[in-house]
Amino acid sequence: QVQLVESGGGLVQPGGSMSLSCAASRSISTINAMGWYRQPPGKQRELVATIDSGGRIDYADSVKGRFTISRDNAKNTVYLQMNSLKPEDTAVYYCNALIRYLATYTYWGHGTQVTVSS
Repeated sequence: QVQLVESGGGLVQPGGSMSLSCAASRSISTINAMGWYRQPPGKQRELVATIDSGGRIDYADSVKGRFTISRDNAKNTVYLQMNSLKPEDTAVYYCNALIRYLATYTYWGHGTQVTVSS
């Protein structure tokens, strides 16, 4: 089991940057994959970026070249650096952890609001 706590959301102007952090309650080196998802207003939750224990990274097409996911195993923290933000990036951003041990277990943080507006 793992608890995830996101931080770093808020209001930013279009074209601006923002960094999100996700602190895990256990060593993230024992977690198969971690990622960021987002849920825009009135829409379903969608994948933003994931990073697995081997360092493989995947991004949604809509954020490629603008967002960067990274992990710091020593701090048990995953980051999402968001640049060139657009109004359509406005959403609640959720941290996700995937643990595979006999079965697959998925954990979510409570989410942090990111609003891109002038």
